[in-house]
Amino acid sequence: METIGILGTGRMGVRLACMFAEAGRDVILASRDIERSSRLVLGLKNSNLRSGSYADAAAAQFVLPAMFLRDGMLNILEPLRDQLDGKIYIDISNPFNDTYTDFILPWDTSGAEQIQNHFPKTRVVGAFKNVWWEVFDAPKFGDMVSDVFVVSDDTQAKTKLFNLTENTPFRYLDAGKLSNARTIERMTLLSGELGQRYGYFPRMNYKLLGEQWIPGEADRISSLILNS
Repeated sequence: METIGILGTGRMGVRLACMFAEAGRDVILASRDIERSSRLVLGLKNSNLRSGSYADAAAAQFVLPAMFLRDGMLNILEPLRDQLDGKIYIDISNPFNDTYTDFILPWDTSGAEQIQNHFPKTRVVGAFKNVWWEVFDAPKFGDMVSDVFVVSDDTQAKTKLFNLTENTPFRYLDAGKLSNARTIERMTLLSGELGQRYGYFPRMNYKLLGEQWIPGEADRISSLILNS
């Protein structure tokens, strides 16, 4: 059974811990206050879920810090550097400011890239950046399953993430290289603004709609236009 260590017991960390535990993964939910994580695990009543310290979580096969850059995430994780070497680091973070109205990073980088630069021996995979916390409570929109965009420069790590997420209630799309996190993070900033404007916030997510191209009438029309 794959083991995932989740560092942080806020609204994203706890929901992701529940999701992975319900999908049959062995989950360590970690807090700086172990009594807090113990209380949460006791209340969640899932045999796949156990509490632990940050060091316990960092010993898992997959490591998922549920923290913000603005709150000193890189400094908090620094003592775990040796444990993170070679690990698949699932980055869910967005570089929000403290009012969630903008980012603390410029356009030419992303939270995922900052983490990879700081921990170069860690195998960073960006995922769940576009999913707001309340969606985990009721993942389907009617009959529709929404998407999680996955980015990484490590193809094998990305494949392992796809395997880890089997039986979870989302569709996972390979969104390419790690630097594409710049776009995905900004998409999340945009969805937050749109959701508040139209009354959806925080229950909203992205869904890529499309169908495979089949030559036919559109090709005929295009040919007529080009040859007219």
